[in-house]
Amino acid sequence: MANRKAREKDDIDRMLEGIDFHGMTAAEITGQNGLLKQLTGRILEKMLQAEMDEHLGYDKNSNTGDNSGDSRNGYSEKTVMTGDNRKVELEIPRDREGTFNPVAVPKYEKHVPLFNDQIISMYAFGMTCRDIQSHLKQVYGVEVSPELITRVTDSVMEDVKDWQSRPLEKAYPILYLDALRINSRQNGKTQNKALYVALAVNYEGKKEVLGLWLAENEGAKFWMGVLTELKNRGIEDILIACMDGLTGFPDAVKAVFPNTRVQLCIVHMIRNSTKFVSYKDLKEVCADLKAVYSAVSEEAGRDELEHFNEKWKSKYPMIYKSWDFHWADLSEFFKYPEEIRKAIYTTNAIESLNFQLRKVTRNKSTFPNDDAIFKVMYLAIRNASKKWTMPIRDWGAAMNQFAIVFGERVPLF
Repeated sequence: MANRKAREKDDIDRMLEGIDFHGMTAAEITGQNGLLKQLTGRILEKMLQAEMDEHLGYDKNSNTGDNSGDSRNGYSEKTVMTGDNRKVELEIPRDREGTFNPVAVPKYEKHVPLFNDQIISMYAFGMTCRDIQSHLKQVYGVEVSPELITRVTDSVMEDVKDWQSRPLEKAYPILYLDALRINSRQNGKTQNKALYVALAVNYEGKKEVLGLWLAENEGAKFWMGVLTELKNRGIEDILIACMDGLTGFPDAVKAVFPNTRVQLCIVHMIRNSTKFVSYKDLKEVCADLKAVYSAVSEEAGRDELEHFNEKWKSKYPMIYKSWDFHWADLSEFFKYPEEIRKAIYTTNAIESLNFQLRKVTRNKSTFPNDDAIFKVMYLAIRNASKKWTMPIRDWGAAMNQFAIVFGERVPLF
């Protein structure tokens, strides 16, 4: 690595040997018409010439090209916007048969790929096409059309498709399943759709989004299809699935992964339970519910739930009825030591991801189509996952407890 860097430095030094920098001003070097602009243009032209050599199979002015069929056919002039935000005039080589498709400066593209990366980056952070147009105009003095922005961001769809169909690991200890609502245009009408998100924690303790799916409504039947797709992509076993209290959801999980244990999200239950609680009672109700889910055992938790019912049944009878109905899937976490409880106690991991996803939709009340949703969400996930470099907290202790509880289902490393 060090030798390669040294060679690259020597090559660059040789390129610059003929330039006298003495007395040069900053404007003469970095200005709009300065040396850097000229160097950028010459480097791009050299790259294009090298691409043409590769395309034709022989170097310029080489006799090898005599009677070989296709040949050079002069140049066409083109002005492009480069990655360092400069307009550069280029001479693009042509061939007689018109089959030359350069990579460095693609046909019909007025911006080299580095500039495209800036558009994609802004799009990933939730900027609208109008925002991107305004920013590029204000900062770089460049006019870009909505069609260009769409064409650049559409290039992401191939990555989305590859990501959505990639093979998955055979087993995951934890899988979080959730959905958020989002607006999309379809057949000229705005529809509120459910964006399904599957977030796993792998056996290294790191978070991994397994996929995204769109449907008109959140339902257990659709979730079963999602889980079946995950199975077809390679997943054979999931220890614990964490989710909200959607009717039929646990049954859908067990239909596809019969050995998977289900834990309903406590946070979702508390939100639903306190939705219609009077503000003056809210603090006390939450404290009494905390006594239920923070109990040392399932038996103690059940006792606290009965105490809750005795205290609040005259004002809020539906809270007890809901917790009682869902108790079998709510109380799963009581079976595990503290280390595992912390990991499955709530769906905080996916709630945090959903927060990141909602951030990029704030400026977009309605997406023009479903592809636009997938593009933005995929890019947002890609940005968020860059920060997922460490295992979740106390993962080593949790792994030891998983091995005790689930035995041979936990792979050896």
